[in-house]
Amino acid sequence: MRTTLTIDEDVAVQLDRLRRKRGLSLKRLVNEALRRGLQSMVEQPKRKKPFRTRTFDLGKPLINLDNVAEALAAVDCNGRN
Repeated sequence: MRTTLTIDEDVAVQLDRLRRKRGLSLKRLVNEALRRGLQSMVEQPKRKKPFRTRTFDLGKPLINLDNVAEALAAVDCNGRN
């Protein structure tokens, strides 16, 4: 199939660099790039492994954390000593 494409300047620069590096014709390189791009657009996205946070037992708290005012007062008193 023969067609005319208007290629953005930044894409043209990348194509030209890659064409020279690989020693391919522009036609072959554009077809390869289109095949890869179209394939990635059709494929289902790969599922990422869920992030897991490791937990550690820190033991019993040194101060009561149920009462915020009391906990802040305990921390404030410890900072002054």
